[in-house]
This record gives sequence, C-alpha cells and structure tokens, in this order.
Amino acid sequence: MAKRVPAVRIHHGDTVEDEYAWLADKSDPDTIAHLEAENAYTEAATSHLNGLRETLFNEIKARTKETDLSVPVRKGVYWHYSRTVEGQQYGIHCRRPALPDESAPPATDGGPLDGEQIMLDGNELAAGHEFFALGAFAVSPDARRLAFSTDFVGDEQFTLRIKDLTTGEMLADEIPKTAYGAAWSADGSTLFYLTVDEAWRPHRVWRHTVGTAHDADVLVFEEPDERFWVGVELTRSERFILIDVHSKLTSEVLAIPAADPTAEPFIIAERRQGVEYAVEHHGHRFLVLHNDGAEDFALAYTSADAPGDWVELVPHQPGVRLESVDAFADHLVLSLRQDGLTGLRVLPAAGGEPFDIGFPEPIYTVGLGSNPEYRTSSLRLGYTSLVTPDSVYDYDLPSRELLLRKRKAVLGGFDPVDYEQHREWAVADDGARVPISVVCRRGVPRDGSAPCVVYGYGSYEASMDPWFSIPRLSLLDRGVVFAVAHIRGGGELGRRWYDDGKLLAKKNTFTDFVACARHLASSGWTSPRRLVARGGSAGGLLMGAVANLAPDAFAGILAQVPFVDPLTTILDPSLPLTVTEWEEWGNPLDDAEAYAYIKSYSPYENISPQRYPAILAMSGLNDTRVIYTEPTKWIARLRAVAPGGDYLLKTEMGAGHGGPSGRYDAWREEAFMTAWTLDRFGLAKG
Repeated sequence: MAKRVPAVRIHHGDTVEDEYAWLADKSDPDTIAHLEAENAYTEAATSHLNGLRETLFNEIKARTKETDLSVPVRKGVYWHYSRTVEGQQYGIHCRRPALPDESAPPATDGGPLDGEQIMLDGNELAAGHEFFALGAFAVSPDARRLAFSTDFVGDEQFTLRIKDLTTGEMLADEIPKTAYGAAWSADGSTLFYLTVDEAWRPHRVWRHTVGTAHDADVLVFEEPDERFWVGVELTRSERFILIDVHSKLTSEVLAIPAADPTAEPFIIAERRQGVEYAVEHHGHRFLVLHNDGAEDFALAYTSADAPGDWVELVPHQPGVRLESVDAFADHLVLSLRQDGLTGLRVLPAAGGEPFDIGFPEPIYTVGLGSNPEYRTSSLRLGYTSLVTPDSVYDYDLPSRELLLRKRKAVLGGFDPVDYEQHREWAVADDGARVPISVVCRRGVPRDGSAPCVVYGYGSYEASMDPWFSIPRLSLLDRGVVFAVAHIRGGGELGRRWYDDGKLLAKKNTFTDFVACARHLASSGWTSPRRLVARGGSAGGLLMGAVANLAPDAFAGILAQVPFVDPLTTILDPSLPLTVTEWEEWGNPLDDAEAYAYIKSYSPYENISPQRYPAILAMSGLNDTRVIYTEPTKWIARLRAVAPGGDYLLKTEMGAGHGGPSGRYDAWREEAFMTAWTLDRFGLAKG
C-alpha cells in the first residue's frame, strides 16, 4: 500500500491535515483492502468469543417465536397483517377478506389465516441478494393495487413497482432510484412518489399514471432549497395527497385533492423561518399542529376549502409537548409527552371533555399503532416498557376500555416479575436534572459491583423512550444492568430539552451523558470499570465525544455507525444530508463560530495521547447517512495517536446504515456486540 499524502484544508484561517482522507475513495482497491484487513483483525481479536456468540444467538432465537403473525388491522373489506416463518429472514405481508359483521380481529396461532392472500413475500424478493429492504408499501384505496419499492444494496435508493392484487401479476411499471414513501390517488389510477438529489435529499414529487412508462411521469413539485426535505402521503380520510416540505426549523405543506390527481398543489400555509407545522385532514378543515408562539406546540385548524388564518383548538401548554395529531371521523387523538413520558389524549369531535388514556406502569412507552380506517369507534395502540414485551391494544372509545389483543411472546420461561425498572435522575454540570431509565434482574446488588450498559442518543429531538428487547435479556440474566440516559438534544422533556442540546449548546449532550455515567456509579448501580457505553449514528458521535471527554468513566465503548468526523462531513455540502443538517449542528462552512465549536468536540479532531477504554466501532460500506469513512478514520487515528488501546472496527461490506437486513443476520450481529460487551465485564464464559 503506497504512502499517502495527508489532505489539507483551510477554513476561517485554520489549517487541518487529514492523513486518512484517502479512505473516502470506495473505488480504491487499497480502501477495500484496508477494510478487509480491519475485519480480519477484529475477527482474530474476538475469536475467543466465537462460542459465546453462538450461545447468545441461540438464546435470542430460542426466546423468539419464529413463526408468528401480527394482530390483523381492518381496512375496508380486508384484514391486513404480516407474519414470519421459522427459518425465513423476512416478513410476509398478507390480507384476508373480512367476514360479515366481523368487527374484532380474527384469532390466530401464528400460522396463515384461512382465505389468506399474500400481497408480498420478502423472502421471495430477497432471494439471491445479500441485502434487502422495503421502502414504500402502499395499497390503493380501492384495494386493487400495491405499490412497493425495494433496495438490494443498502444505500436507500429504491426501485418502485406495482402489483395487481386481484390477479397477483406484477405490472410492467418500474421506476428506479426512488425514495421512501408513495401515495395513491383516490381511484388508484395515479401514484405519487419521490426522488432524491445527488446528496440523497428527497426533493421532487412525481406523478405516475399506472400502465405508462416512467419517463413520461410528470414533475409535480420540486424543492430547490437544500435545507428542505420532501415527503408525500395520502390522508387517512383519503381526500387529499399532502406534500410535506420541512427543514430542521421550518415547514410548508401543500395539498392535492386525491380525486383530482392532475390538479395543481395548493399551499396550506406559506413557510415562515422558524415555524414548524404538520397537517391532518378532518372533514371541512385541516388540522394544524404548530409551534408559532408555542414552544411545545399547539393545535389549530383552517378551512380545507380555502386555507387561511389558523383558529386555535388546543392552546399551548408549556411542558406538554404535542408531537402529532391523528384525525378520525368522530374524534381526534393527540400524541404527547409530559414529565418524560409519552401519552395519548382523545378529543371528541362533537365536543365534550378531552381525556387521557391511562396506564399503570411508572415507566412506559405508548403510541398509536396502525389505524387506517377514518370511521372507527376503536383505536389500535402499541405499548411497551423495559419489562413488558411489545403489546397491542384496542381501545374502545364508547366504553373507554383497553382490550389486550396480543403481547409479544417471549419463550423460555420469561416472567416480567423477575425484572425491575427504575427512574433515576442525574444532575448535569449546569444543574439540569437528566432522567435515566434503568432495568435489571430483580435483586441485582446496589453496591457498585454490577456491570452496566448505558445507552444514549441525544440528537434531532429523538426520544429514547423505554422499550423491551429480547436480546437484552441475555445481558440482564447475566446480572448486567441496562440504563438509558435521556440526555439533552433528545425530546424527552419537550422542545427546550432539544434546543439545549443542539447547535452551540451541543456539548450539553455529552456532559449530560457523562453526568449520567457518574451518577450510575455514585448511586451504586455500577462502577466505572464495570460500565460500557453504547450508541449509534448521532449516538455514535456521543460515544466518540465522551471517549475523549471522560475516558475514565467507562470500561468500553460500543459505537454503531458512528458520526465521529462531523467537521469533515458538515463542511462538504456535496455529501448526503450535509446542508439539511446545518440547522442541527451549525454551518461551519460560512460561520467561523460554528466551525470552531464543532471542531472543539469532534471525536476525530480531538483524539489525544491518553488512555482510552476498549472501543468497538460497527460500520456499513453502503451507508449513506454516516459514511463508512468516519469510523474507519477514527479507529486508524486512535491507533496512531493513542497506541496500546483495544480498538476494533467491523464493517458490513454489503449493508448500509441499519446493518444486516435479515432477522437472523441481525441477531448474529447483536450476538457479536453482546459478546464483546460481556467480555469487557469478564463474563465471556457466562
């Protein structure tokens, strides 16, 4: 491998040399050779864990009901559901005609329902491919056609196709290089879809007439401002196709009557910098959830016939973050969060007092499930907690009763009473109280001796609400505590919690996480030598930052597809996602203060000759969100600047941001990471 000359860049009078910039060329044989050598090194360094990895994989497999079926959901005259089959990697998407007066979902033992129609079998589509993912999946309102899109590489560019559900035939229509999402016209003759620009930004909406060549498709909308992403969807009422245009700070929504797909889209409200809003159609009005003078959002409405001024419906209430509104013929449902917990509030459309749906556990996550019917007297809900497996409820609106339809099976003698969950609060450097969710096996000692994994994310207002995990049981049953740090930059405590962890306040995310780690140790849950940190993507940035900031607080750091070279990435507007990210991180290209601030916390830029904890970085060669180069360069510089450390890199050579696509392959990857984690605790033989 030839000696490489470092790349040099100069911004705002600052000169930076990057000795590993050459790794950005994926077509260079030396780059592939480097990644393959790293994979071989990692495999050799972890070969003593092969038996444990197989044990962990088998534990996951043994606890999982491999042949299973989701709770059917009613749409028109069909029950829709998906199912899995033992030994098969991917789900099978199905429907079954509803019987006369069949109001409750049909019972099932996990196998096919009588009269089943297979709409799409992921295993058949994936045959012969190392990777497979679905992008769009949309059944036309008349139930005759299915639009779906596939990705066989992992780069999130999809080929869109149409299937005739009445004959089972695949139509000739085929549209390459599309983005997520698609929306049908009311009569199912026309399909709206998205394409991306060179930076992988969805920016165009197209109209396709079924049965015609895609080069005859009509451009309906194009967004030239590189800060904005575009989405498209059909409203639940099936009255309008909505085109959602949004940056990190600003929104605009356009509508097209679904019964008149060739009509020009009309704007519901002109974009105003800093004003975010989302739209739902409800009868004669558009509902508008917005933050205009309402930090935690308020709900208003405007005329569907002639959108104009917004009329207040639910006023802003500080501390109650309204996240979304779902419209049904006779009621509205607000998804919200308060005091760090998710919630659902029902608003009867004909008036009457709004009411919240209550749940008994102190820590949980609840949200609306699939509710495609506009006229309904029940709601499908999803519920989980750190100790309660994923549960599906139907909420009967007239009686206000919760009906448990299904709780995810956990085989092998699992009993939730064997585990306990807690809410802790750490105190950050500036006095902010940071919530931590903790789960462990009942009776784990609080004397600092227990090993612990602490997970964090802290970006994009994404909330890491409590969730149940079958693979996590392999940790808990070995005496490991699992904690989630709900740090600033996320949305757990409302919009202010997010704002205080972005742009020039981003370092709060990292110091919050360190405060949580210190709290877990000082309160007896664990000790620094028994604590492993884990995070992915923007949470991988967190991992790299805290490795530099407080290496003494951790025994190991597991970073999945980590965004550890943000300065290089955010300086390059030609890279995927960069320009759209400037409102999250700052624009270091034009703003000297933003440049200096990002450089001051960038993991790659701040590696120093100190003792680091053991580090495992996971990457995907075809990742378009966090380019494989970032973790690759990070590990290389760690070895050069801080030699003697235990640094490993594992790159999936045929996958993207989400890792392996098949469920068994994903379980094996999780077993690999869990085995490495247990090894940090000296539990590799357990």
